[in-house]
Amino acid sequence: MKTIIVSGSVGSGKTTISKKLVKSLKSDYINITEFVKKNKIGKYNKKYNSYEVDIKKLNTKLIKIIKEHKKLNKNLIIDGHLSHFLPRKYVDLGIICKCDIKKLKKRLEKRKYSKNKIRENLDVEIFDIPLIEARKKKHKIKIINT
Repeated sequence: MKTIIVSGSVGSGKTTISKKLVKSLKSDYINITEFVKKNKIGKYNKKYNSYEVDIKKLNTKLIKIIKEHKKLNKNLIIDGHLSHFLPRKYVDLGIICKCDIKKLKKRLEKRKYSKNKIRENLDVEIFDIPLIEARKKKHKIKIINT
């Protein structure tokens, strides 16, 4: 069975793609944002309205779950812009979601993000940060334009 990570910039369509994969592959699902909150892996930063996550702690907890799923022969979809930081040996496929900048800006505005947060997230998309980081981890990558 497979472990698939779905990453990309904030608002790029990760959750939409992940939920479709969960349904079609009959997979279990982890949303990293919810996982971080539930497991208290991050510290909330009011200025950025987001969590600062300890990647090592996150990976340790996720790897334990991945190993359990492998033993049980179950598919697992991990959805989140930090999923590509998992070591390659635990991931069968990395999907990177990409989005047109104008569409992405509208999505982020609809979420009522601050202008600074929108700019930062647009920069992440423009500079392909998740894709570059996933390549550094040597993930097998599929890019999906949302």
